[in-house]
Amino acid sequence: MAADACGIFAHKEKLLKDKEYSDELAFKFALEKGVKPRPNETKEEIDERGVFVRQANRFTTPFGNEEGNLKALPNRYGIYWAHGCHWSNRPVIVRDILGLEDVIYEKHVTHTGETNKYGWGFRDQEGYKDEKTGFHFLSEAYFNVDKDYNGRATTPTLVDLDKKIAVNNDYHRLTNYIEVYFRKYQKTDIDLYPVKYRDVIDEFNDWLFPTINNGHYRMAFCQSKVAYDEAYDDFFDNIEKLDKRLENNRFLFGDYITDSDIRLYVTLVRWETSYYRNIGPMKKRITEYKNIWGYVKDLFSIPEFRRYTFFEFTNDNTSLFRPYAERIAPKVDYDKEWKTDGKRKELSNDKENVYLHTNIDFKEYETKISESHWNSLNRKDRDPFNRTIKIDPSINPLKGLLKNER
Repeated sequence: MAADACGIFAHKEKLLKDKEYSDELAFKFALEKGVKPRPNETKEEIDERGVFVRQANRFTTPFGNEEGNLKALPNRYGIYWAHGCHWSNRPVIVRDILGLEDVIYEKHVTHTGETNKYGWGFRDQEGYKDEKTGFHFLSEAYFNVDKDYNGRATTPTLVDLDKKIAVNNDYHRLTNYIEVYFRKYQKTDIDLYPVKYRDVIDEFNDWLFPTINNGHYRMAFCQSKVAYDEAYDDFFDNIEKLDKRLENNRFLFGDYITDSDIRLYVTLVRWETSYYRNIGPMKKRITEYKNIWGYVKDLFSIPEFRRYTFFEFTNDNTSLFRPYAERIAPKVDYDKEWKTDGKRKELSNDKENVYLHTNIDFKEYETKISESHWNSLNRKDRDPFNRTIKIDPSINPLKGLLKNER
């Protein structure tokens, strides 16, 4: 479902229509399907210090050529994703950039009932169910594999449409699997994950996760002032480093967009339009970082990024003191205000191209993808400060190295 870039008013109309999907109806479906209530992050994923430590991903079987690996096949898999989930905006952006729309199915999921007690579902679909699988809830794909699963069903989830089971919800590496193992089906020769530099990109991405991508959730879900202050300082200190990096680089690694830019963009967009409401006073708005704000606008102006950028607001006219997101944000012309002025082109040696193009045989492209320690089942391994990066994030280690090879 390729949605409008902003979709503000359409979303408001849908909210009114969706009120008919009640908790009672969600309970009926859950009873029929044997679906359990969704666990609560602020109860189940908090450590002894009040720090939010995100659950490990349940389905991490990699794509690859070894026995037991998932195999890339056309029309076999579906990406189940949500508008407001930046983790799940990433694989659909990658899918569209690489021209895989006819190869990998995608399905947008929504909250269920009024309270979302049973997690992701299909309130905007006929009969409140997915036409491909018959699911009323995304968690059915998990329970079809593990009936005793007691974690959250998360987005993105890659579902095997033939078997109607979840096969991968590893947002740390899912985009990489799509970039590498579905290359044989690409309509383009765009390269978001160049073979020569995958170790550098992986290291950066694994640093980006706790500091920036998970930064909002560490602040919004934590249950102690100490944990909040740690997360707050960590996020804003490292945003400054990235702003410095982008002063002399059009994109994170130079002249061309890589997998890392997609991960950073989807997080920055939500900070400016949504996340600020959950964390209290912000040190600075995203628009106040000169280089980062120009970078966001540069990416927003690219169709595949804009297509999956959503500004969603509630429509409650009953309160006297209504928040900014209800009163003002729906009146903002985001397409106009967020459109690039083109100045960041001057930072590039290839001003008219934003993508790296590589003519390489897909078999050579299919290297084994590294594992992420953020998937460890040991909660201490997933502590936000359990990370290393060899080069200061304010410095681009690949400056001038990415070259078109076609």
